[in-house]
Amino acid sequence: MLRRLHKEQPASFEFTPANLAWAKGQISKYPAGRQASAVIPLLWRAQEQEGWLSRPAIEYVADMLGLAYIRALEVATFYFMFQLQPVGSVAHVQICGTTSCMICGAEELIAVCKELIADKAHQVSADGKFSWEEVECMGACANAPMAQIGKDYYEDLTPAKLRELIGRFSNGEVPVPGPQNGRYAAEPLSGLTSLKEYEAGRKPYNASVQNAVDIGDTVKRIDGTEVPLTTPWLGKAVTADPKTAAMPEAAVAEAGSRPAALAAARDGAADNLQELEGIGPALAKLCHELGIFHFDQIAAWGPAEIAWMDGNLKGFRGRVSRDKWVAQAKIIVEAGLEEFRRRAKTNDY
Repeated sequence: MLRRLHKEQPASFEFTPANLAWAKGQISKYPAGRQASAVIPLLWRAQEQEGWLSRPAIEYVADMLGLAYIRALEVATFYFMFQLQPVGSVAHVQICGTTSCMICGAEELIAVCKELIADKAHQVSADGKFSWEEVECMGACANAPMAQIGKDYYEDLTPAKLRELIGRFSNGEVPVPGPQNGRYAAEPLSGLTSLKEYEAGRKPYNASVQNAVDIGDTVKRIDGTEVPLTTPWLGKAVTADPKTAAMPEAAVAEAGSRPAALAAARDGAADNLQELEGIGPALAKLCHELGIFHFDQIAAWGPAEIAWMDGNLKGFRGRVSRDKWVAQAKIIVEAGLEEFRRRAKTNDY
């Protein structure tokens, strides 16, 4: 399915101060040069904040991670959990339309969405409060048909029950999620056939529903203030003040040891660094600016030099490790360009 960015985009995006601190904490999970690994959680947080993922949000996240915009865009357009168009201000309703739910009445639920929200999926309702879409299996087959509304599952639905839920959401309520027919969890409709001794002492709701009830408002946009921000992997809490929040970007740039640099290429002729897989004109130019002109310079790097280069290739962080520059350069230095080119055809380095 072709997924494009929405034709109407906001002028800008930025995280709330608390979400910014949260994002920086997530980035700090990863070693120098591997910050791109945080792209999915950061894109998700941007969507949680705004409801959908705009182009400015995608580019904002890419800038935080030192990624080319196209790399973040590839992730955003590949995963269907990312909404690339505006959604309802109150809730986005996702109706499961796969086999179990389809057999049990998903089409009738979709008809309700078309009537009460919008005629087509991904359109925002006239009052701006709701949008909807049909999705693939959400794993609640025993409670079919079902829908995810906001962050919670509403199961064992009927058209009448979905109408009621949408009406209550519209009035500012947050109905209790989970089974909507009196069932506790996913036990048989006729009642428990085993583990009956635990039935009397169970809590009012199953664990998932109880957590949602405790939170209270599970359709609210996340701004980072909902729970204390912690970074247990660092052994400390994260501050929500962007002025004093941890700055992973600076930590990345300072990691490792700067490789020995040259003021200019030897004999006025630099090696063609673009022979290395992963280096194009922009990266070759950046290497020259950092004093790297020759294959033997790259071949001599150890872990500390690799970490420094990975953290200082602005816009291309992590490329030295990802594309194995040192291993490639060593082959050229030790065996020559022709042997390297032969091995490069099969990525034999």
